Amino acid sequence: MRLKEIELNGFRNYESLSLTFHDKLNVFIGQNAQGKTNLLEAIYFLSLTKSHRTPRDKEMIKFDKEEAYVSGRVENLRSTIPLSLAITKKGKRAKVNHLEMSKLSEYIGHLNCVLFAPEDLEIVKGAPQVRRSFIDIECGQISKVYLAHLSNYKRLLQQKNQYLKERHVDSVMISVLNEQLAVEAAAVILKREAFIKTLSKYAKRIHSDISNGIETLTVNYHPNIKYDDDNKDTLSAFILEEYENVIDKEIERRQTLIGPHRDDIKFLINGFDVQTYGSQGQQRSTALSLKLAELDVIKEEIGEYPILLLDDVLSELDESRQAHLLTSIRDRVQTFVTTTSISDINHRIMDDMKLYTVNSGTVKN
Repeated sequence: MRLKEIELNGFRNYESLSLTFHDKLNVFIGQNAQGKTNLLEAIYFLSLTKSHRTPRDKEMIKFDKEEAYVSGRVENLRSTIPLSLAITKKGKRAKVNHLEMSKLSEYIGHLNCVLFAPEDLEIVKGAPQVRRSFIDIECGQISKVYLAHLSNYKRLLQQKNQYLKERHVDSVMISVLNEQLAVEAAAVILKREAFIKTLSKYAKRIHSDISNGIETLTVNYHPNIKYDDDNKDTLSAFILEEYENVIDKEIERRQTLIGPHRDDIKFLINGFDVQTYGSQGQQRSTALSLKLAELDVIKEEIGEYPILLLDDVLSELDESRQAHLLTSIRDRVQTFVTTTSISDINHRIMDDMKLYTVNSGTVKN
């Protein structure tokens, strides 16, 4: 998969911009606060219809503009597809091959990407919701079915929580909502489990290489509702029973107490919890292993590699970890890198790249 070109209008600090890209490595170089990360944000937005930096779409609109537009041309194994996204007062508008999508979920998946930024260390050491977001973004890219189930689950969960806050709550109504929630929860849980199992397989191999075989990384899925293999075929019925067992407590506490909205992931190195006992180096290696594993998981699912966005991370990695990163992506993955210094780019890959200089919302190459 390759992003051949991109066009921005009124996006962040860019009045208008049109760029064509190298099929292998694209490097955006410039001082801080010039617009390098804005370019990666635009690519991420074109892929996933949202920012990795803010939940508020209007922040992506240039301060003196009413609307923002991002468009691009994607080349995959089957065809070349134009994509476009607009942020307007009425919300987001998405087009694939010039045809407007009625739902954003229909758009997602045409440009797959993996982002690695310094804040991704929070996947390892941050709060559970960061890890759930990580799962949902990656599963959502490769499975529209998962996106649909997750969307339904969140909608029903919000509906149930709102009802639980009413002055008079009827347990029969809660049971009706629980029946619908259980179906969606089961689908979400099973897809998450399969994703983490595949991710762990690739991350284990990658981390072993990074640590020269000294360390073994394991990624474990920790569902909030515990189940075993015997429950999988009838998981929704099992979940419904678990929901019914806590109805009284939920009415008392006025919130949904169990379900995949409370899931988590655990990372173990040689059996020890990385989040609690891992060194900063081990946490960085775990995050790097996860990101490289994501590339392989997506390749396994859709048959081709996604694009890779590296936002100011090369300077954060020591020479050994940077070498593993660059060796893993060379000649396989189209990559976009932001950096303040060309010295951060390993000389072994500088012979096949395109360099862009970013300064105050202008880009030269």
